[in-house]
Amino acid sequence: MKETMFLGIDVGSVSTNLVLIDQAGNLIDKTYLRTKGQPIATVQTGLAQLNEKWHNTVEIAGAGTTGSARHLVSILVGADIVKNEITAHAIAASELVPGVQTVLEIGGQDSKLIILRDGIVTDFAMNTVCAAGTGSFLDQQAGRLGLPIEEFGNLALKAQNPVRIAGRCTVFAESDMIHKQQMGHGLEEIIAGLCQALVRNFLSNLGKGKEILGPIVFQGGVAANAGIRDAFTKALGTEVIVPEHYDVMGAIGMAVLAREEWLKGKNTSFKGFDCAHYAFRQSGFECQDCPNSCEVIQIKQDQAIIARWGDRCGKWSNLKAVGTGA
Repeated sequence: MKETMFLGIDVGSVSTNLVLIDQAGNLIDKTYLRTKGQPIATVQTGLAQLNEKWHNTVEIAGAGTTGSARHLVSILVGADIVKNEITAHAIAASELVPGVQTVLEIGGQDSKLIILRDGIVTDFAMNTVCAAGTGSFLDQQAGRLGLPIEEFGNLALKAQNPVRIAGRCTVFAESDMIHKQQMGHGLEEIIAGLCQALVRNFLSNLGKGKEILGPIVFQGGVAANAGIRDAFTKALGTEVIVPEHYDVMGAIGMAVLAREEWLKGKNTSFKGFDCAHYAFRQSGFECQDCPNSCEVIQIKQDQAIIARWGDRCGKWSNLKAVGTGA
C-alpha cells in the first residue's frame, strides 16, 4: 500500500525547491536545485528525481506552489493551492517553531521580514530591488576574495575587531571592503564587518517601525552563513533560531497547506510525477484587439494549450482552450 504524502514546490529566481511531507507533517525528502532561468525544466528535473526514489511507494494527495513562478508551475503540475512567499514562509515557520513572532528570510536575490502574532501575519516587508545583503551578493564577495562561500561566515566568527563597512549599497560595500583591505585590515575583520553591515541594512530598511519579538526564526539560503547568524543575534540581543530545513521553508509551507486542503476533503488535481516528462512550451503574443495591447503568455502541453494569462479583460485567460489555438 502506497503512503500518502504531500508535495510543496517553491520556484524562485535563484533556486527551485521541492519537498515531500507525510500525513503527520514530517519532512520525508527534499530537493534543492538551481533555477538557472529555466523554471519549467528545473521543476521537471526535481519531479523526476523524486519520482525515481518514490514512485512505487508514494501517493501524492495534495500539491502546492509558491515563489516567483508559482502560477506557471501550478498549471504544469496541477497544484491544489497557490500562495505567495510571505504566506508560505510564515506557515512553515509556525509549523516548525510554535509561537514564532518574527521571521527573517534572506534568499538569493531578495529578503523578507514577517511579523506574526498568535499565528497570523500582521505585517511584513520585502526587498526585491537592492541586492545588498542577499545570497548573490555574498557569493560575489566570497568569489572576489577567493573564498568558498561555505567558509565565508565561519571566518567572520574569528574576528576580534570587525571593521565598519558601508552596507547600504552593494557598490559602496564592495568599494569600502577594497579600501579596508588596502589599509591593511585582516580578512576576518573585513568579513565580520560586512556581515554586520548587511544585518544593519536589513533591520534599518525592512525592520523600520516594526516590533521585532522572539521567538525569531532565520530562514532562506543565507541562514547557512554563520557570520550573518551571529550578526543578527548580536544586533537583536536575543536568540535567532535557524530551522533544520532553513533552505526549503517556502516549499515546506506549501506542502503543509496542501495537506490542510486534503484534510478538508479536497481531491487533488496533481497530474502525477509523469508530468516530469511532458513536453511543455511557453510562448507569448501581443493582443491587438484594444489599445491596452496586452502581452499574453500561453503554455502548451504537447500541442494543447493548457493556460493563458496576462490579458486585462479576460478574453484569453478565460478561454479554457484545448488544441492548437493562437
